[in-house]
Amino acid sequence: MPVLPKGPSGPEGAPAALAERRLPTILWVLPPVAVLALVFLYPLALVVQESLSPGAYSDVFGSQAFRDALATTVWLAVGATVGCLVLGFVLALIIAFVPFPGGKAVAKFIDVFLSFPSFLITLALLFVYGTVGMANGLWTDFTGAAEGPFHFLTTPWGVLLAEITYFTPFVMRPLLAAFSQLDTAQLEVASSLGARPARIVRRVILPEALPALAAGGSLVLVMCLNEFGIVLFTGAKGVTTLPMLVYGKAILESDYPAACVVAVVNIAISVGLYSLYRMVSRRVGA
Repeated sequence: MPVLPKGPSGPEGAPAALAERRLPTILWVLPPVAVLALVFLYPLALVVQESLSPGAYSDVFGSQAFRDALATTVWLAVGATVGCLVLGFVLALIIAFVPFPGGKAVAKFIDVFLSFPSFLITLALLFVYGTVGMANGLWTDFTGAAEGPFHFLTTPWGVLLAEITYFTPFVMRPLLAAFSQLDTAQLEVASSLGARPARIVRRVILPEALPALAAGGSLVLVMCLNEFGIVLFTGAKGVTTLPMLVYGKAILESDYPAACVVAVVNIAISVGLYSLYRMVSRRVGA
């Protein structure tokens, strides 16, 4: 019977075998890491380097425009997130637990809605509530007034409405997935014991939905902090967020160090919120 050659064994042979197994893995990892470094990390390093220009941070942090933009960005993002959580939870409850004709079609439409660009929703709102939109047109036709009463789209409230309209499905999608895995026997038992619908929602459904709410809410908060298209397309000139301030500094004023400082601050806030989301999701079991 032929004797097969044996590879190196013992303490000296183990490192060699381990190196042979690791070498192909390293070769597979290097190309995507190189592409990531070239496409993302290198431009990001250039932004950080430009932001370190002498006096850039002190000038930006000392300006009233930056403080106003930071406050506007935060309150819009928080307000939109709260609105999306409340509206998304209610709509997801109706779709998941209230039978009505076309419920499945509505649930599928939510998946399609997620692919829509944000400016498309803003454009639709302009057609409805804009200065020459449908609502103002019906008002002037009915009353004979020179103009309609709806002018809120160019205010912070118009931006808030557009963001809630666009980002609510991002909360509904994980909620619907969570509700689809909920054991309906719990609901039937609670109902048979005399629990009212509000109590069932509060004591049975809501605890099961908390991980999905945390995931969807965190995602919406981060996206609202970085939203640019909605603010731009509403034409809200008095609403300046951090992304809009980056655009103004870089494109309109050609002040690239200041634009890079604002961009670095925006990135730091987004990464910090994402880290907080990961920590919270681990605690709640998302």
